[in-house]
Amino acid sequence: MTYRFAIYAAPAPGSALANRANAWLGRDALTGLPRPQPLPQSMEMERLVAITREADRYGFHGTLKPPFQLADGSDEAGLEAALEAYCARKAPVDLGPLSVQDLSGFIALRPVVSPSALLALAADIVEAFDRFRRPPDTAELARRRAHGLTPTQEANLERWGYPYVMDDFRLHFTLTSRLPSAERQPLIDWLARYFAPVLEQPFMLDTLWLFAEPEPGAPFRQVRGFTLTGKN
Repeated sequence: MTYRFAIYAAPAPGSALANRANAWLGRDALTGLPRPQPLPQSMEMERLVAITREADRYGFHGTLKPPFQLADGSDEAGLEAALEAYCARKAPVDLGPLSVQDLSGFIALRPVVSPSALLALAADIVEAFDRFRRPPDTAELARRRAHGLTPTQEANLERWGYPYVMDDFRLHFTLTSRLPSAERQPLIDWLARYFAPVLEQPFMLDTLWLFAEPEPGAPFRQVRGFTLTGKN
């Protein structure tokens, strides 16, 4: 029985970006196999593992529909069927180039410019698949609120079960946990060099990936991709 599902953006398995990102995080979310991590200069392996542990647990991804438990009356087969039908109606989105950026203290790969088509697709995915989402319990709501939310984020949490959707959505492929300011810029510079060979081409969002968390706290697995083949 799977604990939670999520709908993510992710590079094609075996692509240069996927290989490099999986190595950085130390795990391939599709196979579940560990990967040797490249060690930045002047960093201990223990520190590298610590700052990538949480990002590794979720797998290399950009969140489109945040993790959710299935609502009563829903099942994985129905979710997959809905994803397949949805992707047959929706067109791919060219995100343009990605770059290594500081996002509120986290380091992530982000589009240099977020196209309006991306924002529209992300909002539509949140709404279209909300019928599959079990509302969060009191503990989950408290955990989200503990970080401090704006009125808009609080409204998102109440309506969609997650604060950072709709107008507060920012696509990002997380690379680290939140870091002290003195540690961030040297690592951003190192990661920019590390990812440079695979960031020369634009990132095409042409597949929606279903990820699954088998049990609470377990690493997410990359379950199945659904190709966007529509025209709109």
